[in-house]
Amino acid sequence: MRTIQFREAVCEAMSEEMRRDASVYLMGEEVAEYNGAYKASKGMLDEFGADRVIDTPIAELGFGGIGVGSTMTGCRPIVEYMTFNFSLVGIDQIINNAAKIRQMSGGQFSCPIVFRGPTASAGQLGATHSQAFENWFANTPGLKVIVPSNPYDAKGLLKAAIRDNDPVIFMESEQMYGDKGEVPDGEYVLPIGVADIKREGTDVTIVSFGKIIKEAYKAADQLAEDGISCEIIDLRTVRPLDKQAIFDSVKKTNRLVILEEAWPFGNVSTEISHQVQEHCFDYLDAPIQRINTADTPAPYSPVLLKEWLPNSDDVVKAVKKVMYR
Repeated sequence: MRTIQFREAVCEAMSEEMRRDASVYLMGEEVAEYNGAYKASKGMLDEFGADRVIDTPIAELGFGGIGVGSTMTGCRPIVEYMTFNFSLVGIDQIINNAAKIRQMSGGQFSCPIVFRGPTASAGQLGATHSQAFENWFANTPGLKVIVPSNPYDAKGLLKAAIRDNDPVIFMESEQMYGDKGEVPDGEYVLPIGVADIKREGTDVTIVSFGKIIKEAYKAADQLAEDGISCEIIDLRTVRPLDKQAIFDSVKKTNRLVILEEAWPFGNVSTEISHQVQEHCFDYLDAPIQRINTADTPAPYSPVLLKEWLPNSDDVVKAVKKVMYR
C-alpha cells in the first residue's frame, strides 16, 4: 500500500484506463497544459498527447455535447467540469442526451461517458459556486451517480465508471483533492452500487457520503466517549443506492441518522428515509433524523457559512436525540 493524495488517485485511475483502452480520452477546461485546475490530470498531456488530453473553451454545453456524440463513434470520454456548478450550462446534454440515448435509440446506442469534477461547498465561494448536485442527477433514470470520500474509493470507483457502458456522474470535492489515503500498488476496481461500512457499531446507524462524512467520524469518536457505538455507512454510490446495506444496519442498530451536504427538500436523505420507513419500520426505535445544510443559498460570510454547513456537533445532537439521551 502507498499513501497518495485524492488528486493522485483520480489521475492514476484515468491514466491506467487510458493505457488500457485507446478509446478513452479526457477533455475539459485546463485539463492539459495547466495539468488540471486541481492538478488531477498532472502529467497526462505529456504521456497521452493533445489528441487524448484536450483543453476546451469555457463552453460546457459545447464540449459536453461533443463528448456525448463521440460515444456513438466508439469513444469513451471523460468530461471534466471545473465545478459541477458549471454543469448547469450544459445540463441539457447530460439529462436529455447522455441519460436517455440508450432508451431513445432502442438500445442501438450506449453512452459510455464519465462527467467528473467537484461538487458542493468549498469555502468562501459564494452562493453560485457552493451547490451540491448529487440528488439532481440521481433523480434522472439512466445516470449513475458516484460520490467517493477517500483516495482508495475514488480510484477504484473511477476505473469502474470509465469501464461502464452507461453515463456516470463522478462527483469529487475541491476540499478533498489534498486528502491522503492508502491505495494499493496493483490493479483494482470497485463495484458501482455497493456501500461500505467504514466503522461498525451497535447503537445507531449513520449514513453519509462524500467529504461531509468526515464530520460523522468526528462525531462517532466523541460519542464513543459517552458509550454510544455508531455504525457509519459510506454510500459511495448514490444511484444505484445500496438499500440493503442500510436496511441490514438499521435492523441491527434500530436507529438511523443521515448526514448529507445538500438542501433539505427532496434530497438523497429524503429517499433513504422513505426506503427505511417502508422496509424497516418495525425495527425503528426512534424517528429517523436527517442533517442537511440550511434551506438557503450558501452564504459568503465565513461566520454564516459555518452555521449553514452540517458539522459534527449536529451529528452528536441527532444521535443523542434518537438515543433519547
